[in-house]
Amino acid sequence: MPTFYAPDLTGSLYTLPEDESKHAVRVLRLSVGGAVELVDGRGGHYQAEVADANPKRCQLHIRHHEAIPARPYFTHLAVAPTKNLDRMEWLVEKAVEIGVERITFLRCARSERRELKLDRLEKIAVSALKQSGQAWLPQLDELTDFTNFLPTLAAATAFIAHLEAGERTALARVAAAGAGCCILIGPEGDFTPTEIELARQQGIRPVTLGHSRLRTETAALAAVHTVHVARELGR
Repeated sequence: MPTFYAPDLTGSLYTLPEDESKHAVRVLRLSVGGAVELVDGRGGHYQAEVADANPKRCQLHIRHHEAIPARPYFTHLAVAPTKNLDRMEWLVEKAVEIGVERITFLRCARSERRELKLDRLEKIAVSALKQSGQAWLPQLDELTDFTNFLPTLAAATAFIAHLEAGERTALARVAAAGAGCCILIGPEGDFTPTEIELARQQGIRPVTLGHSRLRTETAALAAVHTVHVARELGR
């Protein structure tokens, strides 16, 4: 069944934007009475049918609404975007499919990408939301300086993954407790020793994702998945 994103849905009727209307009527060939699903990105899941198959303003009649509860824990991924934006697009898509509540993009000392536009990433997040049957759209934050980001974190539930020598705990061992956590993933050259020390001074604990040296986007996705597995096993 086709799924559409409707962030501003209110009432029993909803009109798709023109681009979505054209896709619904001319590509999917939906006609009056055709069944569709809607998600609002805030936990709302709707069953609807086509009331007016107009390719410029396709109108839907809402038949049923279900409120999908949020997960009992909050996963916040903070990651330094790669120079190749395709790899960040892949990460956003897969992280949304697995389930993540917030993604913050970090500007670190060794970051190759110093600017980032969210428009394309937000569209990919919406597409992944619809494809995976999720009802909650994660928050995507603008590129934020690492040093400005650290003070915003609750140290007890924040972890920094890095490759520097020193004691590090497996993320799977520490991610199962509490109502949520934030995992920090650095750029391709890793966090600098200074950044790691700043995190330590904030009480943020160092963690490892295993013995392999992972690409940024691989490490970020592995971290999100590890949190989910740890939480599910700990329930």
